Amino acid sequence: MAEEKKHHHFFHHNNEDETVQCDGVEKTHDYQEQEKTHKRHEHLGELGAAAAGGYAVYEKHEAKKDPEHAHRHKLEEEIAAAAAVGAGGYAFHEHHEKKEAKNEDEEANGKKHHHFFN
Repeated sequence: MAEEKKHHHFFHHNNEDETVQCDGVEKTHDYQEQEKTHKRHEHLGELGAAAAGGYAVYEKHEAKKDPEHAHRHKLEEEIAAAAAVGAGGYAFHEHHEKKEAKNEDEEANGKKHHHFFN
């Protein structure tokens, strides 16, 4: 019980040190790898938004083409449009996380200083 227990947090934005303990092994925080991960997630969000947007356009066309089932096609169009907006929001979020990781990497390597009032 003499060991100090490290706290694990989901967000490592305010860590004093750059080492993270994971499964008993200390690792340095790799900002470049984090930036790459956010970039991949951003692209996946963009792809999801494009796919859902395309499906919404298709369902809008089907609603006009098939008046017997127009109500169902309009509902599916609305659902696809909502999914497209959600995926776009996720891509936007990941874009900002990528920029934040890049800024943290530059600050950690001494390339950039944070100025509040420019």
